[in-house]
Amino acid sequence: MDMPRMPLSTASAVTFLYALGYPIGALAVAAMTPMAALVLRFSLAASILAIWTVLVKAPWPRGAQFGHVVVAGLLIQAVQFCSLYEALQLGSPAVLGAVAIAMNPVTTAILGAVFLREPLGPRRLAALTLGVVAVLAACAGRLMRAHGVDPVILLLVLALLGLSAGGVYQQRFCAGVDFRAMSAMQNAVALIPAAALAILTPFSVHDGAKAAIAVGGMVLLNATLAVSLYLRAINTHGAAAVAMLFAVIPAVAAVLSWLMLGQRPDAGVAVGLVAGGFACWLNTRASGRRRAAQGDSIKLRRPLTSVGGAA
Repeated sequence: MDMPRMPLSTASAVTFLYALGYPIGALAVAAMTPMAALVLRFSLAASILAIWTVLVKAPWPRGAQFGHVVVAGLLIQAVQFCSLYEALQLGSPAVLGAVAIAMNPVTTAILGAVFLREPLGPRRLAALTLGVVAVLAACAGRLMRAHGVDPVILLLVLALLGLSAGGVYQQRFCAGVDFRAMSAMQNAVALIPAAALAILTPFSVHDGAKAAIAVGGMVLLNATLAVSLYLRAINTHGAAAVAMLFAVIPAVAAVLSWLMLGQRPDAGVAVGLVAGGFACWLNTRASGRRRAAQGDSIKLRRPLTSVGGAA
């Protein structure tokens, strides 16, 4: 399906707000246990988005589409954030979480090629390669200090797979669903496994004031606004185009983590910003050329069809 090119304003908003979620998530997990943070995140975000959906009189998904939104929500929301917040609790820096999740373009492109029959092409392959370089460069120092595979890495890989598979699944089965209704439903369904895990694991708040600030920012800026923009962008521009933004998100998250958490970025962040920005530009150019080629193909076929009809 031919999708419109993503404007810079949309790309910038999704990038900044999604990147902001990593340091805010780290602040929340420092103030309370991970599942406590997620129960508050999912319940409050679901309530706000449901009210928004009702106020604008947006339609709710029904029938089979309802079930598809539930599946996408479990993948994008529950699997991604339960895994990510547990990794943060186990000591993963906010930027390392951003690095792992930023491999989303690679896994999304592979899943899209397999399940959506989306061609990769040499330009998009080059963009994907640059995206990998960008996210590795952004946290090269931390990655070099890592030794072996530990539970943190496994949890981050699981979070990545949830996000990528959910994005591709949503593009395939949830087209046309209002993004506010979809966000509300996805947060609501993610609350179920988060609440179950909260019952089975320790549930405590270490710093009430810090927790309130972190949860407020997490719900309003990330869970409500950022994720809604993310879901809307997938429906409008496709999972692959949105996934390429994750080439830049780790470097932006590193800068925000420096400002908010005092985690100073290194030279690799600058390399990540440049390489990630170029990767996004290259992917946009490749998508534009593919759309143009498809348009030319349609134009060439139209005269032949009319001639055949006249005959």
